[in-house]
Amino acid sequence: MRLGAPMTFDLDRVLIEDECRSSDLVERVLAALPAGVPTEFVADGREAARPAPDAADAFAAGKRRLVLRRRRGAFLMGCPAASNKFACCGYLVLVLASNCPMDCSYCFLQEYVADNPGLQIFTNYAEAFTELDRVARDAQALPLRIGTGELADSLAFDRMTRISADLVDYFAGRPNLTLELKTKTAEIDNLLTRDPKGRTLVSWSLSPERVFRTSEHRTAPPEARLGAARKVLEAGYKVAFHLDPIIAYDGAERDYARLIEQLGDFIPPARLSFISLGGLRMTPSLRKRARERFLADPMLVGEDVLSPDGRYRTFTPLRLRLYHRLREQISRIAPALPIYLCMETPDIHRRLMAESPLPPAHLGATLARA
Repeated sequence: MRLGAPMTFDLDRVLIEDECRSSDLVERVLAALPAGVPTEFVADGREAARPAPDAADAFAAGKRRLVLRRRRGAFLMGCPAASNKFACCGYLVLVLASNCPMDCSYCFLQEYVADNPGLQIFTNYAEAFTELDRVARDAQALPLRIGTGELADSLAFDRMTRISADLVDYFAGRPNLTLELKTKTAEIDNLLTRDPKGRTLVSWSLSPERVFRTSEHRTAPPEARLGAARKVLEAGYKVAFHLDPIIAYDGAERDYARLIEQLGDFIPPARLSFISLGGLRMTPSLRKRARERFLADPMLVGEDVLSPDGRYRTFTPLRLRLYHRLREQISRIAPALPIYLCMETPDIHRRLMAESPLPPAHLGATLARA
């Protein structure tokens, strides 16, 4: 089955930090660029990633500018969504890139990286392995789940960078660390050349076809994502899915139920590691920006209310109804499959699961073992 077209980039230019001229990663990226994309060297890549002052849509313009630079801060951080207001999953984030060539209408990066929207790839990524060594040593026997797919899609740049091969090889030798590569692409060619030895999990954000067509621009179609998941599962990787954001629209219950059935047709349910569920949520500024950028998107004008955490969310009874329907459908095909909620309160968790959520460290260890 054809998995879909490769990830493409509409780049106006590539800017390379002076001190990265001799980087192996720079050489890889330049060799993989489409013909004719102009390149130039700059003193500070951070400045090159700033918004274009004359752009009508600075965020969209940032996606046409690739910056190759050295990361000056730590690579490893806690999940930016983590909060004592939510039932969190203990996820750790490895920041190897920033922003994404895809353009989902609901994406939180429209707000989170609005001040530096240029596509950024960090050329000194090998330094992250020193941080990971320290974390693995300090955690001792505690399993940890570490992912690269928070500030950038884990595989969107991989055809150019081939970083996934280095990551998979590294994690293959770390028995208490699990790598999660989270994506909306079908860019798995480099993964199929490695042996993950059970230490890498590849996860896909998944939406019904209707949401894909209206809101997930330049991503792989849902069927292509599922086909890619089946291939990496056969190659020895663990596989998981994130139904996030779940959007309440006319016909959503039917569409999401069909999506779960389709997932079960592609992937043996007993071999799934976990599924997460998360409702559409937006801060007021993100909501405003998304509606300005995607005027015709019907998924951005649903029945939402301002919640106590300062985000607009689907009206609680409607959101819970969708959660219950999805949980029933998932339990029907995979009764023992771990399911967790992303960025929901402990109260919502109890109302859906009929039990209190696990502490983040415990849930994180559970998902790392899954």
